[in-house]
Amino acid sequence: MNIQKILTRALCVLPLFAFLNNTQAQEVSQTGANYISTAVPFLSVVPDSRAGAMGNSGVATSPDHNSMFWNAAKYSFTKSEAGISISYTPWLRKVIDDMSVAYLAGYYSLDKNQTIAASFRYFSLGEIFFQQTQNETAIKKNPYELAFDVAYSRKLGNNLSGAIAFRYIFSDISQGGYNNESKSASAFAADLSVYHRKEYGSSHNPSVWSWGVNISNIGSKISYSDDSDKEFIPTNLRLGSAYKHQIDQYNSITVSLDINKLLVPSSSGKKIKNNPDLSSNKNDKSVMTGIFNSFSDAPGGMSEEFKEITWSLGVEYWYQNQFAIRTGYFHENEDKGNRKFYTAGVGVKLSMFDLDFSYLIPSSQNNPLQNTLRVSISANLDLKSNRR
Repeated sequence: MNIQKILTRALCVLPLFAFLNNTQAQEVSQTGANYISTAVPFLSVVPDSRAGAMGNSGVATSPDHNSMFWNAAKYSFTKSEAGISISYTPWLRKVIDDMSVAYLAGYYSLDKNQTIAASFRYFSLGEIFFQQTQNETAIKKNPYELAFDVAYSRKLGNNLSGAIAFRYIFSDISQGGYNNESKSASAFAADLSVYHRKEYGSSHNPSVWSWGVNISNIGSKISYSDDSDKEFIPTNLRLGSAYKHQIDQYNSITVSLDINKLLVPSSSGKKIKNNPDLSSNKNDKSVMTGIFNSFSDAPGGMSEEFKEITWSLGVEYWYQNQFAIRTGYFHENEDKGNRKFYTAGVGVKLSMFDLDFSYLIPSSQNNPLQNTLRVSISANLDLKSNRR
């Protein structure tokens, strides 16, 4: 069985792209690097073009069709009654030529205060040929992972909303291998989110300040065999703020900032040099214990805890609410994955449709994320007159 190829594809979706060939990536090295790994890392891959062009920031930006991934509570402030969006990302084409992420999301406003939404995410690892020996016939398989979400969002006041989302996760990255020696895996998870927005200034030149919080993927662990340890899924804390200013009747600009932290144990579970207290398996911890301990379990203390935080900065400019230019920057500490890249993109409104593109520009050469392109197409589906 061609284990090396399938592991390469699976590892390619981890947020540790710069260290795929580092055999010590799962433990604390002598340099202090301690990379956090989880199962089903595709859940952390940004699916849409708007946020992808704004440095991967979106928890507090204005509501859009893809708010399910960022903050489902934003749906309560959507201007149209219903909408649907589809996004596509050829993933890591510099490394693998047939991996991709597809994302479908939609929402419907029950009334002025309540909105329901759903999304479907499909991650394809492309074609993989399994072969135990050189003389045996290779078996072609198509490993994949998916997630299906449903959410309920409700206004809690004129400026505040909250939401809860439920998620089913399915992973079949080996499809049984050559002799069905491995199995698929599944898990259930939930998101809890809050969104606040408030307008300032005159009606001609209003400004909107907003903030949001989303704790995503709070759920069960996952395992690919009966005798293996169950692994954590990427439970994540995302919080941020955004400020939009209407310069005049034709021009507006938004600046957003997100910070993120994985709420899973920091240490790998392997014995760490000069620190025997961190030698127990991290996967032995319960989900809730892992979440609370994630704020204080880094081997390097609080200085390393701060290294686990990533941040995203985004800027969005609109002309006549018809054409948008976006850019951003994403930063991750060198000891935690070293993802650092710039983003850019454009958006166009065509009647009831929105068309968005984004492009990723890594800050270093030979980065697997280089030339990442995302495309999103959205449609507003107002079945009745606008009720807002």
